[in-house]
Amino acid sequence: MSRPRTSRHRRCGSVGGAEPAAARRNCRKGMTWITPPRSGASTTASTPATSFPDLAFAVEDVVAGGDKVVARVRFTGTQNGAFAGMPPTGKSVDVALIDIMRYADDGLVQEHWGVLDAMAMMQQLGALPG
Repeated sequence: MSRPRTSRHRRCGSVGGAEPAAARRNCRKGMTWITPPRSGASTTASTPATSFPDLAFAVEDVVAGGDKVVARVRFTGTQNGAFAGMPPTGKSVDVALIDIMRYADDGLVQEHWGVLDAMAMMQQLGALPG
């Protein structure tokens, strides 16, 4: 399997026959830790870019097989913005991520699973003992 182009991943595609607008809502287009609210709802959730303005991602491994690609990624950054109900701590994090993406024949991502070592992150931020 050839490696999919990143730009096609960002576009995403129809999910389960859904209309394009629904597909855009259902396909993860980047790293978000809290799902945006439905129309009319409000939230105080922040994105990684606002909570960790110096965030960086380093891809450490990529494995492809069949219609899936798995990436082992390292996330680093300094919490200089509110995050998960915590005020800015100024503490740095170095956290492991695993992303699995399933691609359709047209090269668009149809499903995405992401796992973040949230316990390690909260320990590094001082929210949990460790």
